[in-house]
Amino acid sequence: MTVQELFLILMFLGLFAGILSGVPAMLAIAGVPLVFAVIGSLFGAFDLSFLNFFPARIWGIMSNSLLMAVPLFVLMGVFLERSNLAEKMLGVLARMMGGSPRGMGLSVLLFSAMIAAATGIIGATVVMLVLVALKPMLEAGIPQHRASGLICASGTLGQIIPPSILLVLLGDQIGNTYLEAQQKAGNFAPAAVSVGDLFAGALVPGLVLVALYAAYLLVVLRSAPGTRKQATRQRVPVAEILFTFLPPMLLILAVLGSILAGVATATEAAGLGAIGALLMAAFVSTGNRMLRAVLVAAGVAAFALVALRILGLGRAGADTPAGALAVLAAVLIAAGTLAAGSKLLRSGLLASVLAETVKISGMVFGIVIAASMLALVFRGFGGDHLVAELMKALPGGQFGALMVVMAVVFLLGFILEAVEIIYIVVPLLGPAILGTDISPVWFGVLLAMNLQTSFLTPPFGFALFYFRSVAPRSISTGAIYRGVIPFVLLQLAALALLVAVPELATWLPAKIFG
Repeated sequence: MTVQELFLILMFLGLFAGILSGVPAMLAIAGVPLVFAVIGSLFGAFDLSFLNFFPARIWGIMSNSLLMAVPLFVLMGVFLERSNLAEKMLGVLARMMGGSPRGMGLSVLLFSAMIAAATGIIGATVVMLVLVALKPMLEAGIPQHRASGLICASGTLGQIIPPSILLVLLGDQIGNTYLEAQQKAGNFAPAAVSVGDLFAGALVPGLVLVALYAAYLLVVLRSAPGTRKQATRQRVPVAEILFTFLPPMLLILAVLGSILAGVATATEAAGLGAIGALLMAAFVSTGNRMLRAVLVAAGVAAFALVALRILGLGRAGADTPAGALAVLAAVLIAAGTLAAGSKLLRSGLLASVLAETVKISGMVFGIVIAASMLALVFRGFGGDHLVAELMKALPGGQFGALMVVMAVVFLLGFILEAVEIIYIVVPLLGPAILGTDISPVWFGVLLAMNLQTSFLTPPFGFALFYFRSVAPRSISTGAIYRGVIPFVLLQLAALALLVAVPELATWLPAKIFG
């Protein structure tokens, strides 16, 4: 063992010790490598000139237009979470499907799948589900551990169902790593990997995972003798269904559709989603009919403008009918945005949403910057060459190396958060995979599906923490852990299915983007 290899081993042991000690992850991920770089330089194992590249890396991160989508998607999710629209959606679904255990379980799952595509924020979704859905599920006769497991698992669907913040971060890292790895392998003109590719690739696997959850609920949930609530389906007026579900569905369709249709980048679509969520939050919180009419007109105009762009008419001249409609839509959107912003500012909702957005975005970017220091020191110790050699020596070739990376990600999920894993694993282990002919989209979706388990695996599964923080004390921690085990196994089954059938992730991107 060389001195550099010894320092690498000690550095990663120190990194895990620092994270588990309770020190903020950003400080541990950046501080431990920096300390080992200085110590390594004293032993001649590290060249401190490597650290000269760190300011340029920070500049590259903060000027990356793709990463601008992160705070915008966060803003969109926080607006929807605090607009009370979720409570109305779940209430309507529960009335439509009845109060039986199966009806309530499937209502929560279907609601979570829809809200996942609109928020993508684990903490907000899990807490909201506990406050809104836990009591009705228990009253319907669902056992505590199954209700707990369903809420924790459903709250993580936003990590695999696009548009997802996790997929944006993965798209940035995989796109850069794939380009560099392919060029080192001699391919100087590789096809670029975009966030849109990952969004399209994750859509079918995400729906497959929801289907597996639904099949599990149909098997394990049945009417119980102790059910306190009569299982009756209610006739819900069509108008109520439309006004409850149509706005968020149109918003999701506009955001995801504009990306998949190629008329907007992820950042532009995130901006559209933030404006749409602002309009919806103001619409739900106001009783002023005139203001509601303005907001509805602005929302319809925004969707119509996206539809015009998708149809290729959005760039028509102002003297054409399509161009005139686009100008009118832009005016209505601007008026609605100003009216909504003014309303939410006076109510105090806008300030709290912006504060939460800054908090979450700061955490994400802090980890991104810290991980850049880790990757730099790792390369300075020659870790990239060491990993490449180890991967080549593994039995099974490319597939064996891929399985090792998946196993490492799954094990790291027990102790690290998904964002930390992305910015540690992809730059360090990704080049050995992405330098081969393995599909980068398939690899990215595999990672996303694998990372989703990190929110459910004890002892540091964040979904478990969020659930415990707001759930009643009558539900024990053991019941929560017992409830999530079947869903972790279902996630691993979905991951195995994706490994066996790569077309689940590659078919739709090929159809859309060629």
